[in-house]
Amino acid sequence: MGRFLLTVIRRDLLLAARRRGDWLTAQAFFVMVVSLFPLGIGADPQLLRSIGPGVVWVAALLASLLSLARLFADDHRDGSLEQMLLSPEPTVLIALGKALAHWLIYGLPLLAIAPLLGLQFALPAEAIGVLMASLAIGTPILSLLGSVGAALVLGLRGGGVLLTLIILPLYVPALIFGAGAVDATLAGTGAQAHLSLLGAFLLMCLVVSPWVAAAALRVSVE
Repeated sequence: MGRFLLTVIRRDLLLAARRRGDWLTAQAFFVMVVSLFPLGIGADPQLLRSIGPGVVWVAALLASLLSLARLFADDHRDGSLEQMLLSPEPTVLIALGKALAHWLIYGLPLLAIAPLLGLQFALPAEAIGVLMASLAIGTPILSLLGSVGAALVLGLRGGGVLLTLIILPLYVPALIFGAGAVDATLAGTGAQAHLSLLGAFLLMCLVVSPWVAAAALRVSVE
């Protein structure tokens, strides 16, 4: 089972390496959205510091949404998804592997970019560290929940819009806890509570989301 999970992840990573434009587009979108806010609202350090965590998190959320529509769609279109579902391995491993691969491709690079973007908002070093920690815990949540939405709308016409309507409300707790951790650090109250809640949300998604996505995949393909 572990070997099959690694095979699914490696396959998606290889496909992403051959289509660099897809994941580079998401990273460029993330950088542009975050960078436009300081240009639009001015150079007041206090104002930038107050809105910075929320802006970075909203941009990360939107960048994740850009790629979710293709999470299962390409494999469904060429028939490889059906072949994977016909294998004796549990479908939940397919859903989990593709969600983890999505995070490695689209979520992990955000951690490398976030410190530079945090400097644009005059965030101190401690706040940037907490921002990276919150993104490290929170971005897998975006991929796990996104896999559920992508499986639910698989094969539907206009599924991208429906996917956004389904997933955005589920992203709200991650957004609140992730941005709240940095705000709490700036306020001097500590980020432990917010990061703990974010970690608990990640564990819940890790346990529940692959099973829901697997069930939705079976229904969508049938």
